[in-house]
Amino acid sequence: MSSERRQRGRAVRGRAGLNVRGLLALPLLGLLVAGCGIRSTEVPTDFGPAPSRVRCSLSEPDAATQASRGLAVQVFLLCGSSLVAVDRSLRVPDGTADSARRVLVAQGLLDQLAKTPSAAEREAGYQTYVRGGMTVSGPRAKDPEDTLRLSTPPTELSAYALAQVVCTFSDSAAAEGDGSVILGGPTTAPLRRYDCTDELRSQPGSRQPTSSEVTGG
Repeated sequence: MSSERRQRGRAVRGRAGLNVRGLLALPLLGLLVAGCGIRSTEVPTDFGPAPSRVRCSLSEPDAATQASRGLAVQVFLLCGSSLVAVDRSLRVPDGTADSARRVLVAQGLLDQLAKTPSAAEREAGYQTYVRGGMTVSGPRAKDPEDTLRLSTPPTELSAYALAQVVCTFSDSAAAEGDGSVILGGPTTAPLRRYDCTDELRSQPGSRQPTSSEVTGG
């Protein structure tokens, strides 16, 4: 065999070997590509169990049961970034005069605001910023008749707590029912009329409630 024919034979065998090696490498390359594809799309999918209660949503209380517990009222708790009304009940003796009744209702509402929300309420995201131990009294001699005086000056309450108090009082028998309430403290500082506005309910911590000074009875 001539040297030229031997060289052509080696070239053909070399090309064949390359082709075989290339074919063998293709499955390995495919596995690598597939593997890379799987890894690149892996994301965490376990976010834990679904919440058992919709946030800021509570089951409706039974009306008959609520009535049997006393006077049906509502207090405003913080849920998320808004104030949300929650049903409560108070005991007010029958035959109580209107002026005394207003103070009794206001004190009961304060006590309800200061209570730790129930387990169901906490699970749904409710909380309160009103602290216990605060008391309320009626008007002094020269105060308007619907004045409520707190043992802690309103200006010393946090924005959240004051918003809770203002909206709870203004939406109850403790006030005149016009969406406002006159509040004062234990000192001679001027009384102020506070308004429970839509803005206050939706953004209670952004600023102090809107108010105006009350000059006389």
